[in-house]
Amino acid sequence: MRLVLVGPPGSGKGTQAERLVQRFGLTVIGTGAMFRDAIARDTTMGRQVRPMMDQGLLVPDPIVNDVVAELFRGPTRPERFVMDGYPRTYAQAIAFDALLHLEYLSLDAVINLAIPDDEVVRRIGGRRCCSNPECGVCFHSMARPPKVTGQCDVCGHPLLQRDDDNEETIRRRLGEFHKNTDDLLTHYRKQKLVDDIAATDPPDVIFQSILTALTRRNPKAQEVL
Repeated sequence: MRLVLVGPPGSGKGTQAERLVQRFGLTVIGTGAMFRDAIARDTTMGRQVRPMMDQGLLVPDPIVNDVVAELFRGPTRPERFVMDGYPRTYAQAIAFDALLHLEYLSLDAVINLAIPDDEVVRRIGGRRCCSNPECGVCFHSMARPPKVTGQCDVCGHPLLQRDDDNEETIRRRLGEFHKNTDDLLTHYRKQKLVDDIAATDPPDVIFQSILTALTRRNPKAQEVL
């Protein structure tokens, strides 16, 4: 199974990607996590993309495409995967289609997690993440508060709000998302790959909706452990 998750920041792509990994044994591929790791390690790429991410801007397509292409052309190329945050634009989708074609792979479905902007702001604005780069676990002041305010339950390091999690930056990111997503989804709808899922439901309900959509496409999907 090869899936793409589409949705704005805060729509729950990461949570649903984890569940899909557990359910189907997929490899999760998240470009956002790749870039945040590069920033934390102060690599050349990290220094290049940090100003863009701090301002809520998308990393340019050529950089993102190169990172993904390097992964798929490497010796540990994933055969069964869920893409979390890539492709984000129509141009990235075209590049990804070409890459998959060259690697003799194809997508099974594109899951579109739909959610209002105001709900995204509420969700992300309350998020606090562990300052320890080796941990990185995130909490939420309302939905998932830590046992001790401001302290990570896992490793005890302080919890911080990311620079790109303030409301001004969130709304800028949402503007960028909407500007690029219509063409992206239109591209995949033409291939009859898109399933629209309401991301305002509880995570368990969202996951069941995804499973139902995947089962419609492939009745054997529910049989996979």
